[in-house]
Amino acid sequence: MDEIEGEYKVGRGRPPLHTRFKKGQSGNPRGPRPRPKNLPALLAAALNEQVSVSADGDLRQMTKREAVVAQLVDMSAGADLRAMKMLIDMLKDIEERTGKAPPPKAAALTPADEEVVENLLARLRRAESAKIHNGDPENGDGA
Repeated sequence: MDEIEGEYKVGRGRPPLHTRFKKGQSGNPRGPRPRPKNLPALLAAALNEQVSVSADGDLRQMTKREAVVAQLVDMSAGADLRAMKMLIDMLKDIEERTGKAPPPKAAALTPADEEVVENLLARLRRAESAKIHNGDPENGDGA
């Protein structure tokens, strides 16, 4: 194995000069094996494909993603309840992710609601005062 090529000694970790990589030559000219694509990558690739769509009598080029969204919005506008629910759910999800969801507005109480709340508060006050006057041990002031 000890072969001498001029001043260069061939051995372990020292290949012959004629078998070494040439300058500018890749060590793996065919490149790495193609990896199988995962589901999100396949879905993104399929949604980004261009299609021809007839809109208002004109042919337009758009991605499948744009076509799906446009069709969902059109179906929602046409009173398709399933499409409306999907669209609203998507909008809520997007608003939650971006943090731009408007805070829910407090519903105004009707006069009947206010009366119910006042009656409930009065009952709770009477029950609390009865506990205090009867010396209830739960309050810590009784026997």
